[in-house]
Amino acid sequence: MNEPQNYENRKLTIKEWSVQDRPREKYAKNGAVALSDAELIAILLRTGNSAESAVDLAKKLLAVSGNSLNNLSDMSLRELSQIKGIGQAKAIALLTAFELGKRIRSEKVEESLQILSSRDVVNLMQDKIAYLDHEEFWAIYLNQANRILHTCQISKGGISTTGVDTRIVMQEAVLNKATQIILCHNHPSGSVRPSRADIQLTEKLHRAAELMDLLLVDHIIIHKERYYSFAEEGRI
Repeated sequence: MNEPQNYENRKLTIKEWSVQDRPREKYAKNGAVALSDAELIAILLRTGNSAESAVDLAKKLLAVSGNSLNNLSDMSLRELSQIKGIGQAKAIALLTAFELGKRIRSEKVEESLQILSSRDVVNLMQDKIAYLDHEEFWAIYLNQANRILHTCQISKGGISTTGVDTRIVMQEAVLNKATQIILCHNHPSGSVRPSRADIQLTEKLHRAAELMDLLLVDHIIIHKERYYSFAEEGRI
């Protein structure tokens, strides 16, 4: 005679949950606002494993990242893939969603933005470079009304340095008929204080802009939520 199966300690899969508690069904019925962060992440993960549901995995991810979506989005593919139950496919799905969110935010800001302060520049560039593990140098080109004409990456470097060609910075200004330039780069090290090389480069580009009757408005160094503005510090 077969022994009765013991269900007491068995983990229920999401398919066995009540319909109103399943993340996808809740989303379809009530929209995203009705779901917790863990439930939204679970939808991206799609499945759990033999020991954990997708929601359980999502809760574990949030716990590992200090219950911060910002910290979670800042994790690398390798870090996420090494978490038990996640693997590369689930990690890529998560990072893809975070990247799309960043691009949408950046695109919306850039489409309508009039640069009136250093904080406007930080809002524009934060999702592009503030969380990178290598340096990138960007230039923002404005018209006389402080509206963005063009934003482009000038150079990409290593952990602590990136080379910048003054001619490329000025060429882009001419091609886009800009009257003002704002420079921006990140410091992966965490410190936003300008190095001697940063100061020398800013002075060099300031002189070049003046020769071409252009205004160098600011040079901003950012890392995550922090920034340094040459203009705010009276150095331009």
